[in-house]
Amino acid sequence: MDTLISLVECEGGAWNICRDSVALYGQLRLGPAITLARQLARDEHGRTGSDVSVVLTGLQDGIRLAHYGTEHAAA
Repeated sequence: MDTLISLVECEGGAWNICRDSVALYGQLRLGPAITLARQLARDEHGRTGSDVSVVLTGLQDGIRLAHYGTEHAAA
């Protein structure tokens, strides 16, 4: 099963880092939040070998910023 680490904007322009639906870190500026989320994903992948993606959420579709693990072939 893939793990999803998402960056979710909160009030005031700050960002939370969430793993699945649980907030891990909050009230970060976007740059440091992206850096920390990528590090968390690399660590998770290295520790478990599972696929881990980092996604920046928004009003539309999320933007994948990083993926650690096997890339799935397009259908």
